[in-house]
Amino acid sequence: MIELRPFNTLGAANHGWLDARHHFSFANYHDPARVHWGSVRVWNDDRIAPGTGFPTHPHSDMEIITYVRSGAITHRDSMG
Repeated sequence: MIELRPFNTLGAANHGWLDARHHFSFANYHDPARVHWGSVRVWNDDRIAPGTGFPTHPHSDMEIITYVRSGAITHRDSMG
């Protein structure tokens, strides 16, 4: 079933360089009704300030999908 969730009702965290909205429970945001959707556990809408970003870090047992709504992004992973 499709559920319309207005953007301003999502979990949120603003770290200055990163303004994040969480569709499911993530980090300090917890909603027991929104822990996952099937096997999807994380779906975040992140706004990353220009010239900043995440440091190199590993992931295991997951696939990461990145989509850019505006601007451009570069990526380097911890595997080289």
